[in-house]
Amino acid sequence: MFLQGLVGPQSAQSQAQGTPQTIRLGQLNDIVVSELHGKFYENNYRGNVYSGGMTATALAATTITLTNATTPIIGLWNPTTSTVNLVIIKATLQIAAAPASAGVTGAFVWATSLGNSALTNGLTPLNRKTLANAGSQAKYFTIATTLAGLTNNLVIQHAANFAGLLAVQGSTPTPLVGYVGYEEFDSCLILPPGGVLALLNTTSNTTVSVASAIVWEEVPV
Repeated sequence: MFLQGLVGPQSAQSQAQGTPQTIRLGQLNDIVVSELHGKFYENNYRGNVYSGGMTATALAATTITLTNATTPIIGLWNPTTSTVNLVIIKATLQIAAAPASAGVTGAFVWATSLGNSALTNGLTPLNRKTLANAGSQAKYFTIATTLAGLTNNLVIQHAANFAGLLAVQGSTPTPLVGYVGYEEFDSCLILPPGGVLALLNTTSNTTVSVASAIVWEEVPV
């Protein structure tokens, strides 16, 4: 196979699918690849990226029941009628508490459920391009919204990876004031139609407040 290209920058216009393009080469005949925009720009510009989130709310209501009474810190549902997969990009968790009285939050974990067609309390996500709450086939959930209509109980899958959320003061692990942790899924988790994803904690705490967000791309099945 013979691969041919042009040395130096080129100016091209959008063309019909299947139209051949010339690749760019460096002066050593190496293939030049540039990111141009942020890595999620193209999908966001095409209107396929959405998010859901919540402002600071007491952590007391978030105990693990794993049933339709569960109120996740943040949750996401892809209806069975959906024609897309939800490709998870990133999740955010912020903890706000007075260190002297915060105590322990417990572990944060991700849980999933499959085959769900009738959840009723879901919220409409934000389109990350238009800034309108419209267009998504998914619904998201917060501490204020139970998973009412959940057909199959949640199953805890693994620990959430919000590195750095806890700091040790003396012998007591204490949440940092206003700390924000990120979990970069970078598209390595897919929520299929009927699937539910929920961020949960193992210990209720009335002196801790949390805020959260989740970002995903909707890709045709």
